[in-house]
Amino acid sequence: MHRIRLFFFLSIGWLLLFLAGCSQTPVNTNSTSVNSSAEAAVPVSLSMTDEPPNGVTVLFFQISVTAANLTPASGSGTVSLLSNDAPIEVDVTQLQALSAFLSTANVPAGTYSSLALTFANPQLVIFNSSDQSMASTCPLNTVCRLTPQIDNSSSLTFSSQPFPVSVTDSTPLGLLLDFHLDNVIQSNLSVNLGVTNGVTINLLPSTPPSGPPQFGFLLGTVQSVDASQNQFTLQTRWGRTFTVEVNSSTTYQNFPSSACSASSLSCLASGQIVQVEVASVQTGGTLLAGTVSYVQAATQQVVQGNIIGLSTVSGNTLMTLLLYWSPNSNTLPFGGTANVTIPSSATFSVDSGNFAIPSGMSFASSSDLLVGQNVQVDLAAGTLSNAAKSGPWAPSAVSFTASSVELEPSQITGTVTAVNSSASSFTLTTFPNFFAPRFNTNWTPTQVTVESTSQTTFQGLSPDSFAGLSANTVVSGLGWLFSTPSGSTPSTMVAKTVLGRADGFF
Repeated sequence: MHRIRLFFFLSIGWLLLFLAGCSQTPVNTNSTSVNSSAEAAVPVSLSMTDEPPNGVTVLFFQISVTAANLTPASGSGTVSLLSNDAPIEVDVTQLQALSAFLSTANVPAGTYSSLALTFANPQLVIFNSSDQSMASTCPLNTVCRLTPQIDNSSSLTFSSQPFPVSVTDSTPLGLLLDFHLDNVIQSNLSVNLGVTNGVTINLLPSTPPSGPPQFGFLLGTVQSVDASQNQFTLQTRWGRTFTVEVNSSTTYQNFPSSACSASSLSCLASGQIVQVEVASVQTGGTLLAGTVSYVQAATQQVVQGNIIGLSTVSGNTLMTLLLYWSPNSNTLPFGGTANVTIPSSATFSVDSGNFAIPSGMSFASSSDLLVGQNVQVDLAAGTLSNAAKSGPWAPSAVSFTASSVELEPSQITGTVTAVNSSASSFTLTTFPNFFAPRFNTNWTPTQVTVESTSQTTFQGLSPDSFAGLSANTVVSGLGWLFSTPSGSTPSTMVAKTVLGRADGFF
């Protein structure tokens, strides 16, 4: 099933700040409040996405957004963009080509001079392939979880371009905050948010380009469904509740026939876990869903993660880095690892939704598993247990048996090395999947064949189509990664989205 945390190698983060006009509604503020009795309130939403860093590949980088405050150009106090002022944990590494919708709040119309953000609790999971200098902290050829310190300050204030910004009724305005992890993560593995070109901010275009929704994705549990209003409420794992509206353009994916017979709001029921692609923010702060994707029933136990190891020595097993688990389970370690046994009875499928996978691509058995794939695994009942850690540096680990394995979209970023126009494909020399070359001069890149179809969207290129690709272009590909048993490259990605990286940040 689709979800927020999707992809493959490392990334940087964008924080999306979208402001849309609305009528009189309550204002969400910090301990000091803005006098808004005579002003219209405007919903403000936060989202985050990312892009890979140059020379640094991290398996997992999580940081908490603990405060996001707008300061009015006149008057006193600040306006919080985080509902209930509760922190939000974000795995930045899994937001390479998509964005994660974080929060929305109603603020008074007016001019704002700055945006202040505060971060906390960074967590880092890396693989040390050959850096001897790190061996005392993270042994060679080992996956390690670290708690880096934040150098200088954990707070950032943006008061120059594009600030000041004016928020007016019914006039959308968006800001993108970019995390460039190649600059933010230091060579000693500390985090410096204030480093030059570490975090930058820009205005969103008033007319969004084609491709993935810029407002991002929300994953959560359906709390209630109101068919008379074409709405439902969704609660995220952070405890935030959103009102989500659907219309005739909303699509529904992956719902089992037992849940509904027609693609409509009738598919939804309290307790379901679903993912919402946020198409826009409506009047009053209600979210409009572009797509609603079924993830699981409330009684299921499901995990999703990147495969980081495979073994057939004692049966079919894989090691996955856990990037998501069911909101109804607190026993699985987010950012930890899982040793998964794949029995012969396990079923295999591809979560392609409405995207048509070209013929010849196989994901039907354990032989089709590949390091780097993003998979969703249903746990067989009664098989979950804690696994022994290999050392104090190792992430928490669990073991279980899979009843089913589903291939999810992965994300790969690299440099285009060859373009095959007749086949609508190109070869991508990937950036490292382990911690290199910044700390490993012996790293050898991997080549992946990327196939596009008529359903593939292109963004950030000139033009925004396959014709915009050329050698030495840096792109991120979002799509399904298949093992290639023959040919010049070890794997093939069927691309759902290809994003150009015109600024050169990796």
